[in-house]
Amino acid sequence: MSGLVPLLVTLPLLGAAIALIAGRHRKTQVAVSITTLTIVLVIASILLYTVDVGGQPIAVSIGGWPIPFGIVLYVDRLAALLVVVSSVVLLAVLLFSVGQGAADGDDDTPVSIFHPSYLILAAGIFNAFIAGDLFNLYVGFEILLVASYVLITLGSTESRIRTGVVYIVVSLVSSILFLASIAMIYGALGTVNMVQISQRMTELPQDTQLLLHLMLLLAFSIKAAVFPLSFWLPDSYPTAPAPVTAVFAGLLTKVGVYALIRTETQLFAESDVNTLLMIVALATMIVGVLGAVAQAELKRILSFTLVSHIGYMVFGLAIATPAAIGATIYYMVHHIVVQTTLFLAVGLVERRAGSTSILRVTGLMRAAPVIAVLYFIPAVNLGGLPPFSGFIGKFALFDAAAKVGTPIMMVLIVGGIVTSLLTLYALMRAWNLSFWREEEDSAETESRISYLGGAPAAGIQTERRVIPRIMTAATTGMVIVTVALTVFAGPLYGVCERIGAALLEPMSISQLEEEAGQ
Repeated sequence: MSGLVPLLVTLPLLGAAIALIAGRHRKTQVAVSITTLTIVLVIASILLYTVDVGGQPIAVSIGGWPIPFGIVLYVDRLAALLVVVSSVVLLAVLLFSVGQGAADGDDDTPVSIFHPSYLILAAGIFNAFIAGDLFNLYVGFEILLVASYVLITLGSTESRIRTGVVYIVVSLVSSILFLASIAMIYGALGTVNMVQISQRMTELPQDTQLLLHLMLLLAFSIKAAVFPLSFWLPDSYPTAPAPVTAVFAGLLTKVGVYALIRTETQLFAESDVNTLLMIVALATMIVGVLGAVAQAELKRILSFTLVSHIGYMVFGLAIATPAAIGATIYYMVHHIVVQTTLFLAVGLVERRAGSTSILRVTGLMRAAPVIAVLYFIPAVNLGGLPPFSGFIGKFALFDAAAKVGTPIMMVLIVGGIVTSLLTLYALMRAWNLSFWREEEDSAETESRISYLGGAPAAGIQTERRVIPRIMTAATTGMVIVTVALTVFAGPLYGVCERIGAALLEPMSISQLEEEAGQ
């Protein structure tokens, strides 16, 4: 099985090269992209089954170089699960973008540029998830960021260039901090291998450990959009084309959360900054959801809810028990799928109504009942209504916090409940105004919510466009996946519990060398 691991990265890179060469042949690019991501999904599923049943991670030393001199690719349950989920999301969004490109003549998503960049983005995401050392994790971040720079500015409109510049600057600052942290860790410990770092970290003085810990937290918190380092996200994501916004919202911040999970559970297990994480988690949840409540534009509402729900994942890390880590992983999977689905549904709303402003869109329940359902199901899921996966994940987090039982945990539980209710309010208000409200009621309604009128992009009206069946089918498929997270919550949550328990059990370097065949 170890021979399959490098294919998770090399196949998308090879597919990107072929797609670039076939730039003038749209059908070839589409076939290459879909085939590549499908094969990666199959390989990742096989690896997930193997590591979960066998109970042992798979480590591959590239080129046969001994640890710590060579690159080690490391696939445990967490890495395999996230590659599987990411493959599903990337494949669904790709199908959505193919339909959009065919309908629009590739104006918003130029195929010759989109497909190579998209596959490079996928390679960077997969490489980050299976990286066994910090420098390879950094390389994964840079690969996906370079591709994201291209994708976020597709179409070269003024707003996309402006927000793309902000995104690039913030990403570069985060990357510089991460690279500086790697240099400091290597200078202090003589290695960047994660297993060796976890073993040697206790040899350093406490103040040195704390400095290194906070440096990595700062770098990863920017990438994960943790408050107050989330200022860039609500303005950056909504301006991109619908499929780009969907995949960014679902996956890019979660790569930062993944890095935080590795940092807190493996690299600095003995360095306790949990109180700081709790404060940050609460602020992220509350500030993010208050921002969502104040918005009049659907993409910005979802962008702010994205920030607020990162707070739940930081909350789970701060609890720092196996049950809490397992709940965090489950909620992370839930959020990747549901947030992506909501952005795809909003993309359909934009095409059908010519706007995503809840001040302008009316009567979609009668005009487009299918879109109404495709928005409603993931919206109530994200809001945490039972019996959906959002409720399951939040309940598991609250239960893990209640078992700890400290006063600050109780405060965070209350904050999490308030955030969930406000999320539901913001999303259902948008659904009510956009789908239930009729044209003749719009003037009266706008007078009651006039305080939202100043929201950026709220007044933009674009041409109404036809919705190809493949776009609706891709969104429907993602809605089915969100429901499957609830239907199959038992087996999935079991995997997440095993991940939580395994992450808090340190792996020895001899075991890693044995897995890598050294």
